Amino acid sequence: MPTTVEDVDGLHGLLGHQLQCSEWFDITQDRVNTFADATDDHQWIHVDVERANTESPYGGPIAHGYLTLSLLSAMFLQVLTVRQASMAVNYGLNKVRFPAPVPVGSKVRLSAELITVEDIAGGIQIVVRAIVHCTAVDKPVCVAEPVFRFYR
Repeated sequence: MPTTVEDVDGLHGLLGHQLQCSEWFDITQDRVNTFADATDDHQWIHVDVERANTESPYGGPIAHGYLTLSLLSAMFLQVLTVRQASMAVNYGLNKVRFPAPVPVGSKVRLSAELITVEDIAGGIQIVVRAIVHCTAVDKPVCVAEPVFRFYR
């Protein structure tokens, strides 16, 4: 269940709060291949399963870091709901790191905390400490600070 606030002003009350984790997202070879096609990034470590199984230092194919990052929006929808927002936009990112690879066949999920909440014209801007965890590794696989804007 996502953390829910009635309106954008309710976001102020979530400052510093840890939100519920998202559900687990499957990282399949099909998802990786589809991402590679969409971005024209066909690096062998992602899409050549046979070669990755024999030559990769990770023992098999891994997801693109940007694939993991791209899932932040879908995962974030599962951790926070603002009922009376006219619009929400992904405004950007302050920081992004990929401390560990995401092996194909694993799952990822998001844990998130609101680290800033500020008023803007017509709404609220939040910065989130986003940590993506993976079933296959102990370290986070993505640590980012996405910036979202919610409008009244």
